[in-house]
Amino acid sequence: MNCLYLHPRSSGLPVQSFKSYTRQPSSYVNIPGVMNTTDLRQSVVLKAISGSTSSTEMDGAKVEEEKSEIYSNNMTEAMGAVLTYRHELGMNYNFIRPDLIVGSCLQTPEDVDKLRNIGVKTIFCLQQDPDLEYFGVDIAAICEYANTYDDIQHLRAEIRDFDLFDLRMRLPAVVSKLHKAVNQNGGVTYVHCTAGLGRAPATALAYMFWVQGYKLGEAHDLLLSKRPCFPKLDAIKSATADILTGLKKKLVTLTWKGDNCSTVEISGLDIGWGQRMPLKFDGEQGLWILERELPEGHYEYKYVVDGEWLCNKYELMTPSNKDGHVNNYIQVLDNDPDSFNATLRKRLTGDEPILTKNERLKIRETLGAHSDDD
Repeated sequence: MNCLYLHPRSSGLPVQSFKSYTRQPSSYVNIPGVMNTTDLRQSVVLKAISGSTSSTEMDGAKVEEEKSEIYSNNMTEAMGAVLTYRHELGMNYNFIRPDLIVGSCLQTPEDVDKLRNIGVKTIFCLQQDPDLEYFGVDIAAICEYANTYDDIQHLRAEIRDFDLFDLRMRLPAVVSKLHKAVNQNGGVTYVHCTAGLGRAPATALAYMFWVQGYKLGEAHDLLLSKRPCFPKLDAIKSATADILTGLKKKLVTLTWKGDNCSTVEISGLDIGWGQRMPLKFDGEQGLWILERELPEGHYEYKYVVDGEWLCNKYELMTPSNKDGHVNNYIQVLDNDPDSFNATLRKRLTGDEPILTKNERLKIRETLGAHSDDD
């Protein structure tokens, strides 16, 4: 089967993590001669795996641990929850249903064999190239190796990490591609991002909610009972409302008061926690100002003032979560709160959104109409 690729916006940040099943070290012997299918599989695996241990490899392991530590810290800061990923321990995953697995990224071609051995027919990768490059994952070798088999397919459908808005915008196209792959390939589907803690569980949840007929709360409870993770429910709820009501934008203005700083930026909002957007200083008002058009929805953000992450006490703030994290937030609403679309969006983004039979049918029709190139 082919290795297919659905490409959106890109980002330069690393991603998230967890641990459960771990990869055991293996060695492979390179067989010279004609490159038949067996030889190709062995040579591809050799690109990523070494059979000996040296001081250089020990140093490399230390580097991997340090990268994991940095990544975990970035993830905790961006996601608002304490999450840990140890890339050096290898691929980890959990069965959510008998036909659906959520896990961390494949690291070597041999991981393809591990997934084939448990019945996986579709590997669904949500990572962007910078995510793979950060941990030195050779995605080309993994795809090339998967393509030597006719009973498993490797697909890519990128979502930018640490970015609630990009997740919301991308989910319909991504779940559409996932749904079509499941229908085509059957068997078990492996959905992964880098750590399997954010994008992958959110994609699996949306699929269970939109396609498999679960209530969102039921799917969420099932997921968490199988795998500790932190999917962003707000992104799934907003994406559901977007499909059924469309996207309307409104101009919003955010400000930071003070002339005793040299730079003020915003992170979060609709650009994700991995990026920052500068505010312009208005000397007459003594305010740093950002004007931006945003679709209806709930947005969290923080100011970065001369490099320091701060909340604006004059703007709305989220309650402190269990880990003590607090953000500013803004709610962008329809001008007519009593309109049909406003009422529908309010219901779908509430605590317990439940889809009617017609609403789920409309969502499935929308997913079916998506092009794989969207």
